[in-house]
Amino acid sequence: MLDHVGFTVKELERSKRFYQTALAPLSITLVMQVTPEQTGHGSHAGFGADGQPFFWIGDQGQPATGVHIAFTAPSRSAVEQFHRAALAVGGRDNGAPGLRPHYHEHYYGAFVFDPDGNNIEAVCHKPE
Repeated sequence: MLDHVGFTVKELERSKRFYQTALAPLSITLVMQVTPEQTGHGSHAGFGADGQPFFWIGDQGQPATGVHIAFTAPSRSAVEQFHRAALAVGGRDNGAPGLRPHYHEHYYGAFVFDPDGNNIEAVCHKPE
């Protein structure tokens, strides 16, 4: 099981705003930020739930591209809200909310590209 995942972004503040808005419907919030003085390299923003960051973005090194991250959504409605919120804050559509039965019969997901071109998904596995 993974504890957390992270990658480098081109503009930390822009990406931080994108993720704060896009992940809010999934009850994922900005949990903490760390400075270059604390890490020895770059600034980082950690998103998560219940005070625990599990998704990190940072501004050190080369920005990641082509990364795919899927976040669990509590409902199909939350998937739809994620998609709308991400598009409203500058995300680009990469797959409207809908069933993806080639994964399994209840797989309901939506995909957007973040500001750096990474494929970000919200998915609900529940049958309605």
